[in-house]
Amino acid sequence: MKRIFLHTLTIRVWHWVNAFIVILLAITSLQLRVPDIALFGAYKSGVLIHKYAGYAMAASFMFWLGYSLLSGNVRYNYVFRQKDLAGVFPQARFYLLGIFKGEANPFVPAAKAKFNGLQKIAYMSTMFVFTPLIIMTGIVLSDIFYFRPLIYSIFWGPRMVDAIHVAVVYVFLIYMLIHMYMAIFLGTRLSHVKAMIFGYEEEPVPENPEKA
Repeated sequence: MKRIFLHTLTIRVWHWVNAFIVILLAITSLQLRVPDIALFGAYKSGVLIHKYAGYAMAASFMFWLGYSLLSGNVRYNYVFRQKDLAGVFPQARFYLLGIFKGEANPFVPAAKAKFNGLQKIAYMSTMFVFTPLIIMTGIVLSDIFYFRPLIYSIFWGPRMVDAIHVAVVYVFLIYMLIHMYMAIFLGTRLSHVKAMIFGYEEEPVPENPEKA
């Protein structure tokens, strides 16, 4: 096994803070949709917690975006390049079949190449499409009277805003389940989880390593 440094302290702290915010939003959204489940006492309390957790998520995203742009994190790890295309199908086969046969992961991460092509597609979609969309619709829904002109000029009414917000919530839930499954079961001895705590990930050394 070899240790590869992947995640800076800033990214690790941000990851766990953001994870807490997302989980809090998911739990409070359950109370908002099913008021009989009084997880946070009165319904109003659930609304307030959800509202301010949403503001915290917006701040968290802006911090991540600023840091990632300035540090090169986006450029190195998120931009989909031509070489990533060649690895999409082998990686998809590994996720669908190879992982259950005990095959080695065809992609080995590096400090400035953390994600394979499929991961880049998933993370780019999450961070640059779904996250801004859920934040924007959430802020609009936090005060529909104040944002009334925006709601009707862009979203065709509050029902459409709510439908988009809820649809993206389901996308996030699916993403979270897949993300947690792969983080826990895809690595060796929880290596992915440990990497997001300590920064280093343990990767098996191939029997016949080839120079890149």
